[in-house]
Amino acid sequence: MISDLASIHPEAKIAGNVTVEPFAVIEADVEIGEGSVIYSHACILSGSRLGKKCRVFQGAVIAGIPQDLKFEGEYSQVIIGDNTTVRECATINRGTKAFGKTILGRDCLIMANVHIAHDCILNDHVILVNNVALAGHVEIGDWTIIGGLSAVHQFVKVGPHVMVGGGSLVRKDVPPFITVAREPLSYEGVNVLGLRRRGYKNSRIEEIHHAYRLVYQSRLNTTQAISQIEIEVKESPEIGDILKFLRASDRGIVKNL
Repeated sequence: MISDLASIHPEAKIAGNVTVEPFAVIEADVEIGEGSVIYSHACILSGSRLGKKCRVFQGAVIAGIPQDLKFEGEYSQVIIGDNTTVRECATINRGTKAFGKTILGRDCLIMANVHIAHDCILNDHVILVNNVALAGHVEIGDWTIIGGLSAVHQFVKVGPHVMVGGGSLVRKDVPPFITVAREPLSYEGVNVLGLRRRGYKNSRIEEIHHAYRLVYQSRLNTTQAISQIEIEVKESPEIGDILKFLRASDRGIVKNL
């Protein structure tokens, strides 16, 4: 399962049933979980921690040093959860002293030529389509999809269950459960299709609609909308997530243009 033509440091920790194809590079201080596949010419550099059944395709580079001029060679990692796929020529940089690690959750799909910069956090089931670029310290919530050729500004937060249209420039935080598109990036509505695919009932989706009508269609500012949501909208985990995100946003949220 492990080719003699691969370059594997003797200190790398490789679990059972792992496939490593010819000309792959695996450095010291690497851990690869059971059932993973490292394809030809992939580079798994020191500081990499891959879970079970991960796949890293040709030309991808995991745990390259950050492209951050403040980086001073400090120890840091890339941590990737189970069942995550990294496609051809994607690059995932390790963290800096600011956070120390770049994290990808389980069941993520990172398509070809994606770049994930230092100290990013991707939660579970995230899909980054071809040529997406994430700057440093970006956070992406569960089940979010970012369309191809999109770029996300440093320190931006994107909530769970979000759909970002292809070719987007994401400069502001994107609250949970919505779709955003156009230029400049703006609110397009609740991500109804995605929520239905994940089993959300219409009554719960309507509560989310109600909250975002107050945020985007009531002429209230964000602080006023938060207060009105607390008054008008039935309490639920989803409404709690929306309120928590709105309160925590440092950069401000995308607008409704």
